[in-house]
Order: sequence, then structure tokens, then C-alpha cells
Amino acid sequence: MPFPAEKGLHAGRRAGTFAHHMIVAPKIRGFICTTAHPQGCARHVAEQIAVVKNRGPIVGGPKKVLVIGSSTGYGLASRIAAAFGSQAATLGVFFERPGTQDRTATAGWYNTAAFEAEARAAGLYARSINGDAYSHEIKAQVIEAIKADLGQVDCVIYSLASPRRIHPVTGQTFTSVLKPVGEPFTNKNLNTGNGEVREVTIAPASEEDIAQTITVMGGEDWEMWIEALSNAGVLAGGTRTVAYSYIGPELTWPIYKDGTIGRAKADLERAQKALDAKLSPINGKAWISVNKALVTQASSAIPVVPLYISLLYKVMKARGSHEDCIEQMDRLFRDRFRNPDPDEAGRIRLDDWEMDPEVQTTVQRHWEDVTTENFPALSDFEGYQTSFLRLFGFGLDGVDYTAETNPEVGIPSLG
Repeated sequence: MPFPAEKGLHAGRRAGTFAHHMIVAPKIRGFICTTAHPQGCARHVAEQIAVVKNRGPIVGGPKKVLVIGSSTGYGLASRIAAAFGSQAATLGVFFERPGTQDRTATAGWYNTAAFEAEARAAGLYARSINGDAYSHEIKAQVIEAIKADLGQVDCVIYSLASPRRIHPVTGQTFTSVLKPVGEPFTNKNLNTGNGEVREVTIAPASEEDIAQTITVMGGEDWEMWIEALSNAGVLAGGTRTVAYSYIGPELTWPIYKDGTIGRAKADLERAQKALDAKLSPINGKAWISVNKALVTQASSAIPVVPLYISLLYKVMKARGSHEDCIEQMDRLFRDRFRNPDPDEAGRIRLDDWEMDPEVQTTVQRHWEDVTTENFPALSDFEGYQTSFLRLFGFGLDGVDYTAETNPEVGIPSLG
């Protein structure tokens, strides 16, 4: 079953009211949804908060947390887990677009509006800064906010996923690509629009492609953040900083671990070791957490990966070991901050259940067998689609998607 047909936005103005209301439906363009539903995003946030609260308080968790890239996916889940598990004050940084009279905001905007409302209702400090996290200006704003409100932070989560970066020193714009390195890569791929499985061949990256991807998605900006925070004196003793990565199974390695994005992740690991040494005088730690493959706005763009995720979901759900972003981040804050249990390369492995040999053997077998015809039986494509649409606030229980809604929703701390 392909994604729902595009319905677009229907502006249904109610006479006699000042707010502009519209019916909001999913509008899919390739691997992104260009609309988002404010009440749906709020419900999605509320569901994630409930997961954390149902598991009880997080003992020994951080209390003042900066999340860089806090509005969607793993970053949003990190903020929720810290706030509602550890009762942490949270400062979130993101680059999102507010709604207008005739256009919805981005999902991350609505997510943050809902998160802040929930946090404030729970008596928790929550402040957000919207802008280019790569820039010196946003780093300076964050430092001023920490000094004014928190004094110092004891945890810095780095969860940026952007296709481009304007370098703050040179002003040059760098763009990342998702390509193999060395030689073309041919493998099965899923067309998420029509559910077809067919081979795709991806041409290899140039040296320039590799260099640009490392500059966007590697460790330099993480280092710049910690350097700026450290120099400003706003890192508490024992501060932990965590950046997120992915390794995945061998069938995805040519496009992921051994491709351009893998080169960037290798640079992230270089940065982790440098930051670990830099933080040692204040008894701090830098970690990379290797997380599970999940449907996020970033992962949907990577060739081969949506097919792998669809097959993986089927296997892990059958085993009862499936986790979404919030379960993963809850486990990070709840278990791994106290007992990181790093692998041989010093990484926290939250992908441990995904990489279970029995899981991977089954997925590999299905991968070899999968065709367009048997794909519905071998995969959980419905679960993939559901997860994708939920990112944008669609398909959640208890939301009336036939009702008109006001797309202009404010984020409390942004005024």
C-alpha cells in the first residue's frame, strides 16, 4: 500500500473569526512530507512523554541538558527523556519554520510547541532557540541563555541532521551526499511511493563529495560547540556529551558505513576521542551512541535503508524487541548513562537488539528473497508508512483530521 494520496491543504475560512483555519492532510513529495498537523504532532509528543513517565523516574540522570537538534527524531526523544524521566531543565536548538495563514509549520515547530507546553505544565524549565546551529551567532545565544537561566549544563546532546552547512568561519556552503565510495553500488531498493522493489545503481562519490559530506555531517561542529561552551565556562563538572551515529548490517554498508555518510561518521568518532580528552580535566565524558535504524526524516532519504527498515520492523516486532526513538533514548538516559558498556571502539551500542545475530540472519534471508510481489508479506511496510506519517503528526489516535485547525501555533519561549 503506497502512501496516502496527496490531498494538500484546504483553506476553510470560518466567517467571523480572526484566526485562519484549514484542514491539514499529508502532502508527500518524494521522501518528505511538506505539511504537518499541529494537534497530531502534539499527540505524538504526549505519547512519547507517556512512555517515559510510565517507566518511572530516571535515577542519576542529568539535570540541565542542552539538546542541539532537538525538534524531531532522536533529538526530540532525548529532550523528552531528559525532561520527563530525569526532571531536567532543557534548552533546545533547532532550525524550524513557523506556520502562516495558509501554510503549516514544520513538524519540528509543532513538536517543540507541544513539548514546551507539556514541560511548563509539569513545572519544568524549557527554552528553545531557533536558528542555524552551525553559526557562531546561535552558539553565542545559547551560551547567554545558559548563563542567564541555568548557570551551567551537565549534558550536551548533539543530534543535528542537515543536508547542508554554512561554515561559520569561511561562509562557504557545504552539501552532503549519500553515495558509495570507490565504485558504483547496485542493490535492491524500495520505492516508498508505490511499494515496488527493484534494483538501484548509485554512482560513486567524488573526492569533493566525500570532503563536503564530512564537513556537514562529521565532528567539526560538535567540537566547535563543546569548545565554545567550555571556553564560556558553562559546562559543569562531570558533563557528558553524546552524539548519535549508525552502523547497520553489512548489506547497507556500501551506501552507509563504507559510503560518504560513513566517512562523516568516522570523523565523528575522531571528534569523540578528541572531546573525551578535552573534557577530562572537568571529569567529563564524550560518547557516541550507535542507535537503531528507525524511520526519521533523515533515514527516509537514504537509498536501500527504507527497504531494510521495512524488513527489520517485521522481524523485531514479531520478537517483541522493536523500539522507537523514545524507547531508545529512554534506555540511553535510564541505563547507559550509568552503565555505558562500550564496545571495542568505545561506543555505546543502543543498536544491540537490532544487531542480534538471529534478527540479522532472518532479515538477510528476507532481503535475498524479497520482490515486489512478496514484499507485503515479508515486510512491515505498513508500519514503516505509519511511522513516517506520525513524524508529521498524521495517523494518531484521538485527532480529528477532518476538522479545521489553525496552523499558526506559537512556541512559548520564542514569544
